[in-house]
Amino acid sequence: MLNVLVFIIASLLSYLFTIPAIYFAKKFHLVTDKKRRVHPAHTHEGLIPRGGGVPIYLALLVSTFLFLPLSKIVLGILISSFMLILVGILDDYFDVSPYLRFFLNVVISALVIGFGLGIPYISNPFGGVIRLDQWKLSFDLFGNHSVLVLADILAIIWLTWIMNMVNWSKGVDGQLPGFVAITAFFLGLLSQRFTAHDISVQTVTLFSFIVSGVFFGFLPFNFFPQKIMPGYGGGALAGFLLGILSILSFGKIGTAILILAIPTIDGVYTIIRRIKNKRSPFRADWGHFHHKLLELGWGKRRIAVFYWSVSIILGIAALFLKGIEKLTAFVTLAIVLLVFILLIENVKRVRR
Repeated sequence: MLNVLVFIIASLLSYLFTIPAIYFAKKFHLVTDKKRRVHPAHTHEGLIPRGGGVPIYLALLVSTFLFLPLSKIVLGILISSFMLILVGILDDYFDVSPYLRFFLNVVISALVIGFGLGIPYISNPFGGVIRLDQWKLSFDLFGNHSVLVLADILAIIWLTWIMNMVNWSKGVDGQLPGFVAITAFFLGLLSQRFTAHDISVQTVTLFSFIVSGVFFGFLPFNFFPQKIMPGYGGGALAGFLLGILSILSFGKIGTAILILAIPTIDGVYTIIRRIKNKRSPFRADWGHFHHKLLELGWGKRRIAVFYWSVSIILGIAALFLKGIEKLTAFVTLAIVLLVFILLIENVKRVRR
């Protein structure tokens, strides 16, 4: 019952905070204008307020203070998330270099790891676990400290990757907040099965429903026709929080990858495609999976609902599948999606 209450209040706060955020975004010209800001991946028309990450973060902050005990890790999440929102606001206004954004992603990921978040082991899909906490570096700086080298490096790579991968899947109205809310919801259900880090399982579960709620509350304003965009801050924060949730409950990285199968596969394909075309993998372009669906004639509502539906199906599957079964499901979906993408490319060539 508490989980439901937390979800409802987080959703309501996000909804209420988004209303003034739209007003202030327009007032301070924090908007996307295709005439002023040339971006190859834009799918919208007209002037659309940006900065949707701000009301999402404010709802997250208030909900966390209301329902969670302030541990070191929770404090680290809030501080690093705030820094990510600052980067998002700067990018929404000035269009920060993608290379600088990537560097700051790594720094912010390292910051939250410094508060005690790490991946000491990952589940082996063939059984057991793969330990990453064997290689330790100890040093004395205002007290004794230890660094789990492999665990911390992997956590930084994972958070940086999922931030960018999820952010790339926000090109269509309502697409991102819907599948993020769904993914966080299922991670909340699954988090109750395992022991978390230095915070309780209940805290991780409640935080999952907070994350789900704040994105669900933002969804009505972002669904077609969108009144506000998540912006870089909202997109990167979504991936950051999902990455953190998957780490907090040991063994959930594979689960997150499965539920986020389409954004994950699209992200990998995008990097390979850009490198193959001799373009920087950091430079935005038209070619994501949602762009290909638009080219097929799909409407924005249909694409958003498609992403949500797949996330729900894979989330339900994750409740019942074990390690090797999850891997098999992901590989199968990857093959199907790749074949679908290649078919779309062939259709485009024939039409030309």
